[in-house]
Amino acid sequence: MKFYPYKRLNRPITLRVTSASLRLPDGTRDHLDTSAYSTQQRTVALGVAQHEDWVSARIGLSATLPPGVNDPDAPWSELRVLAVLTDGETNVHTAFDLKQDTPEGKEWSGVVEVFRDDHVGRARLAVQAVATIDGVPGRSLAETDDDWTVDVAAEEPLGGLALDVKQASFSKSSREWLHAYSDAPWIVDASGRLPAVLVNSDIEGFSDLLGAESGGIESKVHEMLVSQMATDVWTAVFHSSVGDLEVEPDGTPVFPTDWQGEVLREMLPDVVPDVLPEEALRRVHRRRTGDAGWVELQTRIHYAAVRRAGASKALTNALRGLQQLNKGEKA
Repeated sequence: MKFYPYKRLNRPITLRVTSASLRLPDGTRDHLDTSAYSTQQRTVALGVAQHEDWVSARIGLSATLPPGVNDPDAPWSELRVLAVLTDGETNVHTAFDLKQDTPEGKEWSGVVEVFRDDHVGRARLAVQAVATIDGVPGRSLAETDDDWTVDVAAEEPLGGLALDVKQASFSKSSREWLHAYSDAPWIVDASGRLPAVLVNSDIEGFSDLLGAESGGIESKVHEMLVSQMATDVWTAVFHSSVGDLEVEPDGTPVFPTDWQGEVLREMLPDVVPDVLPEEALRRVHRRRTGDAGWVELQTRIHYAAVRRAGASKALTNALRGLQQLNKGEKA
């Protein structure tokens, strides 16, 4: 723990990635979709578009400063918020100024430029607030405690949604509530510390198929099944996350601080696009608790879940595997 001889903010800065794009050699820009970055894993995968010759990447950021930063009696002035990109392998260290979204607001946003020639693997992305304190400029006021990783080669953010996968006999389990779902291949339980997928071991051969690791058609079906399970999980945990939000006295919903908050921050850009996460959460909350709009929003929620689960890629791989199998049988 560091000690500072002056007053600082006592909570960390929250950092989110809001967009990513690549500039190609011909000057065009490829805007990556939200599957290129994971809020839960805090990782940006710039290899997702499979452009090996990209020149630079532009990553959009949004940072929320802790309460008290705009206190009129605060002993600091000349506040600056910087996004800092550090690569230990190439010894590159660059900083980018973020801009305040609204006067006296806590939200700051901006972009960082990642040049391909400056990096070979993974770089660390952090945000720091500095100010003049006790007459000394550039003193650290607050920073992120969970930095992001920018991977210039990875084709997908590592990890994905953390799941607790368990197998159980739904018809014979000591958990009697499972008996009602004995004909289901799996169910999602979002009530625990982490979302859990319970796989029904009563279905003959299903567990073996889920564990398929060969290069044959079984592995393609395995991938498609896992993506379908992941779609169900993302849908379930989104509904769980918005189902019991804390609300400020003025009616403003508050992001949860556990995995539910991470799920919301990751899915909201697809559920309510083109607005800041806080505004997206307000709109979703109004629709869920209001008289209209919640049913219509289900299509966007399912779309967001499908994208996060990689269902399109899994389906494409399965279809390609079937085509190759059919060609082999006809030969």
